[in-house]
Parts: sequence; C-alpha cells; structure tokens
Amino acid sequence: MEKKTIIFLAEGFEEVEAVTPIDYLRRANIEVTIIAIGKEKAVKGSHGIILMADTTLEEMEQAGRLKSVFWDGAFIPGGMPGAANLAACTALGNFFKEMAGAGKIIAAICASPAVFLAPLGLLEGKKFTCYPGMEKQICTVVHTTVHTGTWIAEKVVVDGNLVTGRGPGTAAVFALALIELLAGKEAAKTLSNAALL
Repeated sequence: MEKKTIIFLAEGFEEVEAVTPIDYLRRANIEVTIIAIGKEKAVKGSHGIILMADTTLEEMEQAGRLKSVFWDGAFIPGGMPGAANLAACTALGNFFKEMAGAGKIIAAICASPAVFLAPLGLLEGKKFTCYPGMEKQICTVVHTTVHTGTWIAEKVVVDGNLVTGRGPGTAAVFALALIELLAGKEAAKTLSNAALL
C-alpha cells in the first residue's frame, strides 16, 4: 500500500528544503501532496522561486482531509519568513499536534523545528536538530511554558516519529530519513544509490 505524505508551503519557504524531499519521496513511490497555506496555489519561496501546490489548506479543510487518518507523514521546509508564516497558521499547528498524537511521522527542517514545532510542544522530551543558533531561540521562546528537548548538532536527527534536519545542505539526508521511516531501509538505500548520494 502506497504511503501518503503531505507538505505545507507558506510564502518565504526555503526552496531546496521543499523540492528535494518532494522529489526524492516521489522517486521512492511515496505519494506527496503539496499544500499552500495561503489562498493561492502558487507559493513564492525565499529566493523568488515559485512552486505550484496541488491544493490549498482551506480546500483541504473544506474537503475534510486535514485529518491524521488520511496521512502517514507530514513535513515542512524552513526558510524565513516561511517558517514564521507556517507557525502563524493555527489550523496547521493543530494538524501537526494531531499527527504527533496519532504516532504519525512529523518532520521539519532548518528554522521550522524551532519556529514551528517548539511552540507547539512537539520537541518536548525529544532529540532534535535545527539550523545552527536557532536552538538558542527555543530556550528563550519556549522556556517559560514548555520543557524543550535535546538539541543535537547532526545533519538529521530521528527520534521515534519525529524527523528534524539542519538546513538546505542536509535536505537530501532529511529526505532519505523520511523514506526509510515510510518505506523501509531498502527503499532509502535504492534511492540513495540511484541519486549518487
């Protein structure tokens, strides 16, 4: 049975961190649905590259598809102000909390673990990574309300159903970690060999 994942894009997202996982997961025969947070399907990245989403968050909500039962995993890129724009979306935050509660895979890279996941309490008691220096922001922002997890200076950190990555240069490794969780080690190895990683 094909695994189904979902990625959310907000204006100002980091293009490499979105396109690389989308591409690699699809090569591994994992379904990826691209969702725009705004009203338009066209979303402009932090370096001016525009991606066309499959649908919008509003359309997903209206169709009743923004529920964990439909998805095996959800991931978000970083980039600024993309991560902040994602964090400002209450419906998205609620969806990620539901996914985590259901034991589904949640993943974020670069600024997004600190800016999006931490305020939701989704790093609590977990090992994670993020863009260097952003871990200090977590202590400042979350310290009074949420006990944070343990920051590790690695390219990608997997802790249970949580996958976090450091930045654009780690997007391929981040994607491989998702593939391994969703489709198994052999699928990740096959993709890695084919992509010459």
